[in-house]
Amino acid sequence: MTKQELLKKLQDIEWEDFEVKLASGGLPKSAWESVSAFSNTAGGWLIFGIEERNDNFSIVGVENPSKIEHEFLNTLNGEKFNIKIRVDAYKYNFEDKTILAFYIPISKQKPVYYNSLANSFIRSGSGDRRATKEEIDTMYRDQTFGTKTSEVIENYTIDNLSSISLNQYKEYLQTVNPTSHYNKLSIEEFLHKVSVLVDGKPTFAGLLFFGKRDSIERYFVDFRIDLFEIPGSSISDAKVRYTYRLPEQENLWDYYFILFERVTMRIDKPFKLDSMGFAKEDYPYIDALREALVNMLMHADYFSPIKSRVRVFSDKIEFFNAGTYPKPIEYFLNSDTSMPRNPILAKLFRAVKLAENAGYGFDKMIDGWKSYTNKPIKFETDLDTSLTTFYLEKATEQAGAQVEAQAEAQAEAQADLNETEKKILECLNSENLSSAELVQKLGLKSLSGSLKNAIKHLLEIKLIELTIPDKPKSPNQKYKTKKE
Repeated sequence: MTKQELLKKLQDIEWEDFEVKLASGGLPKSAWESVSAFSNTAGGWLIFGIEERNDNFSIVGVENPSKIEHEFLNTLNGEKFNIKIRVDAYKYNFEDKTILAFYIPISKQKPVYYNSLANSFIRSGSGDRRATKEEIDTMYRDQTFGTKTSEVIENYTIDNLSSISLNQYKEYLQTVNPTSHYNKLSIEEFLHKVSVLVDGKPTFAGLLFFGKRDSIERYFVDFRIDLFEIPGSSISDAKVRYTYRLPEQENLWDYYFILFERVTMRIDKPFKLDSMGFAKEDYPYIDALREALVNMLMHADYFSPIKSRVRVFSDKIEFFNAGTYPKPIEYFLNSDTSMPRNPILAKLFRAVKLAENAGYGFDKMIDGWKSYTNKPIKFETDLDTSLTTFYLEKATEQAGAQVEAQAEAQAEAQADLNETEKKILECLNSENLSSAELVQKLGLKSLSGSLKNAIKHLLEIKLIELTIPDKPKSPNQKYKTKKE
């Protein structure tokens, strides 16, 4: 940082990567909070010799700068902090006043704290705040970035994986990547080759991708990827909370296909997708959405209590992910480096050509979406989450208005429902259920006449529909909320 850049910083009111300290009587205790915060967040500058008063900053300099610098650097390399901290040191002279500046890099060994774990800080806006227990847990997980889901589950075998998903994946691979050497392998040989299995035992990544749902839930109790379709440009202006919520799926392989179908439903598509979910012609904006979806699934922190989520608004599509980037977002926007949080998941998606290789995914998203809307994609990240927003073009506003009108009509219809009908809708908003399952969910003893009448009424006013409409008396029949 040059003197001119320093002066420019001092003209701003707030900075995320810049903190000033007076240090007139020596090193202030709050300096250690800033060192911890910068190390744990995204790095930043710590400046000594600046006085802040009513949002105005003046250069006052430090007394005995050599002593201050020596004490500061010795502390960072001593026993006060849990790790040794290497910084870049600079000295600036303004007439007879000396300013000391230190650049604190983001650490690879977070959390960084002084004296005790309780003194772990993070940067929040232009200030430092003490990290919560959940944030500290996230930092510990990030120490194992790229390795956590590669760990083996000792008490599981291939029997905990879904044979249906495995066979579907192999068929898909043969179709979209017929020259892959994986096609020559048996299923078990393939699973060992890609580290889904290690010595006959599945890894966490393999379980998430191919696992049976009940097996996944023993380790990931609330396993889900949410998708909400919201009739408005925000939660506050939507007439109902949502018009569709994605039901639970078996595993990530199943989640991908239903998510992709719903995410692209409102996109202007003068074509049809083939049976594999690919455009029959080249439409880069569809590829952009696919890349964002796959990025969300293969970069998520599945051990976090936060759940990944897609929200489809009338004017944008949001991909909210549990897990931040391993480096500042600018690093990935300006390089071709790929650093997946879950490398086995990345390998599985790339083998079937659902994700880019060699870190070109960001370019594919940005260029592809710009060809459709001429609007940029917004990338945001903090300590434990990330958010990617695709803004829709005006051409989709009509579709959005139609959805809002449908939602308004649906809201009016729901206003006249009795309590039993409302409870049925609430149950079906999260999953498809049979009559027997509805009885159990509602805490009833049997399929009563009132429940039968409620189901019949909801079918008549088209708020729910059959999952097998051509076979109404099928033993596998279930009910689901009406898809518009």
